[in-house]
Formats: sequence, C-alpha cells, structure tokens
Amino acid sequence: MPPPYPSFIKSIILIIAGLLLTACAAGDAQFTQETPAGFWFGLWHGVIALISLLIHVFNQNVAVYEISNTGGWYDFGFLLGVISIWGGSSHVKCKSAAKKQREQEWKEIGDKLEVKVMRKLKQWAEDEEGTDATKDWEQIGEKVEKKLKRKMREWAEKD
Repeated sequence: MPPPYPSFIKSIILIIAGLLLTACAAGDAQFTQETPAGFWFGLWHGVIALISLLIHVFNQNVAVYEISNTGGWYDFGFLLGVISIWGGSSHVKCKSAAKKQREQEWKEIGDKLEVKVMRKLKQWAEDEEGTDATKDWEQIGEKVEKKLKRKMREWAEKD
C-alpha cells in the first residue's frame, strides 16, 4: 500500500496545529471581570478568529471574541490580529510593474506567434490536395496549437 499523499499529511498536521492553537481561544473560563483579557489576548484571539469561528460552529463553548475584556485595548489587539493574519492583501503576491509589463509583452508575443503558426499550417493544408488531407491538417493544427501554448506557458512561467 503506497504512503498517504503529502498534502493529506500536511492537512492533518495543520488541523492538529489549529486545534492546539485554539486551546487559548476566546470564551475561556480564565477571563472574568476581575481578570479581563487585555491587548495581547485580543491580538491572539484576532489571529485565531477564523479557526475559532469554525470550531464555534460545532462547539458552542468556544467563542470568537472574549466578552470579559479590557475594552479598547482588547478590541485594538483583536482587530490588529485579524488584519495582520486574515486581512485582505496579506496573502496576495505582489507583482512589480516591470514584471507585469514583461508578462504582457510575452503574452502579446505568444498570441502573434500562435496566429502566424496557424496561418502557415492552414496555408500548408490548403496546398495539399484532397479534402481528407485538409481535415487531417486541421487536426494536426489544433494539436500543434495546444502543444505550442502549453510549452510557451511552461517556458514563460520558469524563473
């Protein structure tokens, strides 16, 4: 029997790590009005907010937000944690303007090359006698087009 897929193992490890990380989730009995959660717990609860929300769906004892907190500082930490980990552009790969320009140029070159190759293949097919040959060349042209696109994409994506 082959070993499990590496992505499956990574998923299991990630789930276990998530469960361990949420051991300090909001709604814990350690926080009371006398000992409220402060900035650092707010920051932590913001970081694990999505995981806490997913667990909260199945376990009502786990909360996303700690009610017994210090107020503004807890809220600030919570928002800072949410934004820093789960915020909008924190996971977007930023491309420089030069890299975008190069990608656009290569796309244009690839499109022009594709049109030229297809024109030559069509002309070659028309030069052949008989309709069967034309159909064969159209099929060959489609295969060449697909392979050319794939190879150019692979080549362009290499660093």
